[in-house]
Amino acid sequence: MTPQPEGAPPPAPPRPIFVIKRKKAGHGGHHGGAWKVAYADFVTAMMALFIVLWLMSADEKVKEAVSAFFNNPTGNGTQIGTDAAGTGHAITLPKDDMAKLREKMEQALKTMPNFKDMKEHVEMTITVDGLRIELLETEAGMFFESGRPLPSPSGAELLTRLAEELGKLPNHLLLEGHTDAKPFTTKDGYYSNWELSTDRANAARRLMEQHGVSHEQVAQVRGFAERQLRHPEDPMHASNRRVSVIVQYLTPPPEPAKAAGEAGKGEGGKAQGEAEKKSGEGHKEGGETGKPPVKAAGEPAKGEGKPAAH
Repeated sequence: MTPQPEGAPPPAPPRPIFVIKRKKAGHGGHHGGAWKVAYADFVTAMMALFIVLWLMSADEKVKEAVSAFFNNPTGNGTQIGTDAAGTGHAITLPKDDMAKLREKMEQALKTMPNFKDMKEHVEMTITVDGLRIELLETEAGMFFESGRPLPSPSGAELLTRLAEELGKLPNHLLLEGHTDAKPFTTKDGYYSNWELSTDRANAARRLMEQHGVSHEQVAQVRGFAERQLRHPEDPMHASNRRVSVIVQYLTPPPEPAKAAGEAGKGEGGKAQGEAEKKSGEGHKEGGETGKPPVKAAGEPAKGEGKPAAH
C-alpha cells in the first residue's frame, strides 16, 4: 500500500447511486371518459333526427298543437290543452275531440276508490249537443235520495271528480235534472217534480263550482221533471231519475237538417224549374188546369166583363 504523504487530504467518499423509476403515462382506453362525450353527442343528434321525422309524418292537428305550444308554453286556451299555466297537459287533448274527452273522463273516474260500484250507472254518450254524462239513479238512490234535492255522499264524490276534470276545459256546461213519472208534491202543493228536478241540477252546479268549474263555464241549468223519460215504456223506472252534465262543443257542428237542405237545394231548384217548364208547355197547349196564359197588352181576355163565379 502506497504510503500517503503527510498533510494530504483524505480521499472523497464514494457518491451514492440513485435509481429513478418513471411510470408510463396511461392512455384513455376503456378506463377513460372521453368516449362518453362523443356518445352523448351522437344520442342527442339521433333524438333530434327522430323528432324531425315524427313531425314530418304527423298530421296537421299535431303540427298546429306543437306550434301553439312553443309559441306559448303556458297555454292560451285557443288551441290545445288547458288555460291553466304549468299543468303539463297543453298538448294532450284537442278540445273538440269528444271521443278522446270521453276516454279521458272514463280514465279519471276509474281512479275513484268506489267507482266499480257505480260504473254501471254512469253513462257517457256523444250527441249533437256534445258529450253527455248521465248519472242514472237506482231504486235505493245512489246519487240523489228519493225526493231529496241534495246529492248523496256518492253523488257528491262523483260530481267533485267530474268538476276537477271539466274545470280544466274552456267548454261550456249544461246541467239537467230529470225525474220519473211518480207524482211528487208537498202538503202545500207548491213543490213538484219541476222544482225537484231543477233543484237537483242546481245543487250539482253549486257543488261543481266549488271544485274547479268556473261560474262563467256553466251556460244553463235546466229541470225537465218527467217530460223527457229515459224509458218511456216504463215511466216509473229508477233510471228515469237522473242528472245530466253536457260538455258543449266549442264550435257547434252543422245541423243535419240544414246540411240536408243545402244539399238538396240544387236538386229541388232543378226539379222546380222542370215543373214550371212543363206547366208552361201545358198552358201553351191549351190545358184546362193552372193559370190562364198571359195576354198581350190591350187584348181582351176571354169572358172579360162577366161577373166572377164565387
